[in-house]
Amino acid sequence: MGQQEKVATSLAGAVSEGISASLVSVDEELARRYPGDPGTRQPVHTVYVPGDAFDAGTIRSWGDRALAMLDEHAPDAASLAAALGLPGELADDVHARVRAKLEHEPIEDLRVDFEDGYGGKDGAAEDADAARAARLISEAYATGTAAPYMGIRMKCMEAAVRDRGIRTTDVFLSGLMEHGGLPDGLVLTLPKVTYAEQVSAFVRLLEAFEKAHGLDAGRLGFEIQIETSQAILAPDGTATVARMIDAAEGRATGLHYGTFDYSACLGVSAAYQASDHPAADHAKAIMQVAAAGTGVRVSDGSTNVLPVGPTDKVHDAWRLHYGLTRRALARAYYQGWDMHPGHLPTRYAAVFAFYREGFEQAAARLSAYANQAGGDVMDEPATAKALSSYLLRGIDCGALGTDEVARLTGLTRADLDGFAAPRRGDLTATAP
Repeated sequence: MGQQEKVATSLAGAVSEGISASLVSVDEELARRYPGDPGTRQPVHTVYVPGDAFDAGTIRSWGDRALAMLDEHAPDAASLAAALGLPGELADDVHARVRAKLEHEPIEDLRVDFEDGYGGKDGAAEDADAARAARLISEAYATGTAAPYMGIRMKCMEAAVRDRGIRTTDVFLSGLMEHGGLPDGLVLTLPKVTYAEQVSAFVRLLEAFEKAHGLDAGRLGFEIQIETSQAILAPDGTATVARMIDAAEGRATGLHYGTFDYSACLGVSAAYQASDHPAADHAKAIMQVAAAGTGVRVSDGSTNVLPVGPTDKVHDAWRLHYGLTRRALARAYYQGWDMHPGHLPTRYAAVFAFYREGFEQAAARLSAYANQAGGDVMDEPATAKALSSYLLRGIDCGALGTDEVARLTGLTRADLDGFAAPRRGDLTATAP
């Protein structure tokens, strides 16, 4: 054995203690503002259906219509691969998984819409539609026919529609309570937010509802829809969206980009309003940075190009939607909005191809990291976190099987969760 090195220090313990004491408030602030990802499932999309059109058969209807379009316009793996440019080695698996998804879970997140997608109804009619939505959603969860996530998009907090939005929220939530309580998958979406004070006002509304029903404080969360320039940049040049997250007091669960309202707000011509426009990229980049580490997820917007008409037209729309979805996934926007049942085949084809094509490499890298086995890429704990998150997202949406992930990585779901959501400060730790 070699001679043990003598360790010398120059500073008294009081120095370290003093520094730690001076940073207590910072430590507390970091823990409060940046708790990290919640570790729950994030849906790959949100579908919105007008409040007056939503019924008990909506989810199954969307799935059946999507399957019919797949059967008509891409009945086998080869035709789907040709239409979308899927690699041949992925075609059979992706096509089979898309069909299975449409049969068993066609919609992952559904929003009953009382805003832009809702017709000009009078107050009594909107009350009735909101109450009916509450009953149907409660029944769907009770019978096991619900989407994993469901809820409403109410009207915004601007003066002209504020009272109506508050009342619809109250009617809907009260209806849920009447029919058994708030489901675990409940999601509320607050649209067209321009000032952080509007977020604070919505928080006050939810607080009042919780108190009225004896619910735990903070039980109700909500998504903030980013559809105006003021939501990105405040008059003083700061990022308004960061203020909105703070104003939500821990209740914000997501930031959703509104493609068309935001584009129009900036003066983008209708023909160029799309989620890959430079203005859209700028807004989503600001949203992404503002949300990083806060536990608030970011969602892309939608395309209004619908896959309807003859096969060549459907394929054109499918290629556009597939390309936009793949582009969003590469930029870490793991969720988007779908406007038509015909968007479901390409949503899932894009998502499944994204996870299937990178699966083996991600599994090998994570396995090497977990076992300190080395390899041709030297990964760090932060990369292990990203690799685990990638595999978990693939499992959650149905692109990957739990057994095949375990076989290639040697890791359980609990192991993956541990790598994907380390405690703050543990990212510098070595793998076990």
